Amino acid sequence: MPNLSPGQRLRQAAREQTVAIPGAFDALVGRIIQTAGFKACYLSGAAFSAGTLALPDIGLFTLSELVEESRRLTRRVEIPVIVDADTGFGEAVNVQRTVSELETAGVAAIQLEDQQLPKRCGHLSGKTLVDPEVMCTKIRAAVGARNDPALVLLARTDARSVEGFDAAVERAKRYLEAGADWIFPEALADRGEFERFARAVEAPLVANMTEFGKSPLIEFSQLAELGYAGVLYPVTLLRVAMRSVAEALVTLRVEGTQASLLERMQTRQELYDLLQYTDYEARDRAHFSGESV
Repeated sequence: MPNLSPGQRLRQAAREQTVAIPGAFDALVGRIIQTAGFKACYLSGAAFSAGTLALPDIGLFTLSELVEESRRLTRRVEIPVIVDADTGFGEAVNVQRTVSELETAGVAAIQLEDQQLPKRCGHLSGKTLVDPEVMCTKIRAAVGARNDPALVLLARTDARSVEGFDAAVERAKRYLEAGADWIFPEALADRGEFERFARAVEAPLVANMTEFGKSPLIEFSQLAELGYAGVLYPVTLLRVAMRSVAEALVTLRVEGTQASLLERMQTRQELYDLLQYTDYEARDRAHFSGESV
């Protein structure tokens, strides 16, 4: 989709079909996601906190850290990037700066949620929410801050596990009236609730298929049939990778060599292909020879 902004590319992809959106916890993983044929990727706050900073997902990273990580990712992938901006790093004026900085970093969509700080993982108990009007004020501020009207503002509500299903629907409708483009209902309890939410809220919806949470793991095809615009797999790749790291360390300690791990490894050539190593070599040779690049 040449000459389209990141937000336009994401919207176009979702109009064509439901988009599967794996979480990229660093830029190399983003390139793997793109190479595998996925049409978008997700910078999850939980995966960023854990994978980059080794911190819990309770709102500890800063806007500057998130912007820099977003920029690293968008520089190395062509597919649209959805970024989890948690609660927006403050009140309405803070949200304005958050949106401005992340849009400049090249993201396609910015997710904002209606929790109070200190926030908690969406699938844990003990969350507290801001008043709906506070969230609406943040959304209006986000709308006013974006330069590209196609930049997707994704409003997440955590109300299902705090105030109940009906409250989540009502909040979603208010957030749409305030200017949100897409809605992310967090921690729905079962497939029936995903279906009921899709009937009740007329907007592009995003389903969260995180593991070990309150929602069941519903097949992508079923969520597509329900009309969801996107399906998130926010921490899947991080969890798989970290288990592999732990198992590899046991092998090294016990066997004293990595020889038995070779078949499980990405090869040197596969890594070089992802990094576009030969392209850099060609450019380097061209610079030294005086050729145009």
